[in-house]
Amino acid sequence: MAKKICWAIIFLTVIVNVFMLHLSVQHYYGHEYEAIAPLSIVGMISAVIALITYFYWRKLEY
Repeated sequence: MAKKICWAIIFLTVIVNVFMLHLSVQHYYGHEYEAIAPLSIVGMISAVIALITYFYWRKLEY
């Protein structure tokens, strides 16, 4: 059960990361530079959460 939850968390954080990248690029091309930093920070945090969850899943699996 914990393994499935880990994969769900990884999947959701990757979705958040891709969406934040999309919004960052959209704001960059729209010359709204003040909105890029918060979006990038959220993307980095979601990437860190996905990485930590992956290592936890790997510990459970092997």
